[in-house]
Order: sequence, then C-alpha cells, then structure tokens
Amino acid sequence: MDAETNDPAGVLIHDHQDLFDPVAGSFIETLAECAARNAAIIEYGWLSADPTPFPLFSAFQKALTVRGYTLHEFVTDPVLRPKAERFVYDHLEQGELKPKIDRTFPLAQIIEAHRYLESNQQVGKVVVTVP
Repeated sequence: MDAETNDPAGVLIHDHQDLFDPVAGSFIETLAECAARNAAIIEYGWLSADPTPFPLFSAFQKALTVRGYTLHEFVTDPVLRPKAERFVYDHLEQGELKPKIDRTFPLAQIIEAHRYLESNQQVGKVVVTVP
C-alpha cells in the first residue's frame, strides 16, 4: 500500500469503483476488501506466480465484479479497433497520454535490454531504438 494515497502499489484505482490489477495472486483479496460496493476488479496481467483466489465473501458482501481483460477484446474487433486507435492517437497528439519510458537501448544492446527486462527492475517501458 502507498502510505499517502492508501492505494495498492501497481494498481490503477478510480474512486475504488474500478480497480485495474496487473499482478493478480493473493493480493486480489486485499483489493476486494478495499473496493467500494458494486466495484469491478479487472485483472489484466498475472505478474504474480501465486494462485489467484476468488474473493467470494467480499464479492457477496459488496456485489463485486471480478473479470479478466486482454487487449484482444478490441484489437480483433473490426468495429472497436478503429475507435480505440483514434482514441489513442488523439490523446497522444493532445499530450494527454504520456508513456513512461524507463530506459532506452540501441539495437546493438538487445541482449542487455532483454536482461534488464528479465530483472524486473523497470518502471515503465523499455525501448529499443533501431537505426
């Protein structure tokens, strides 16, 4: 937990209604306890190697929705994909989406880039530049 915001690290939270979790694992039980009534917990990654238990009691008590999400839900949809692309392009152009870049490697250092990714030290994207 982040002591200042009382939000779990790595989890995107909007008013404790929508919780987007890239980790999964046993922490889902903590997310369920922190969630507001009728909240949705959206698992979009599985960085934890631990099993992810379904938070049954919190789900009943708070009418929670727990679901998985993948990018493929809209990138393979011929109606949704153009809308999603337009959203991203427009917000990038307006400066409203700013990818966090942790580190940049030239293509000649691709092995080091992979090692860096495998170390899990990055906070943000790792970019490999091609000449």
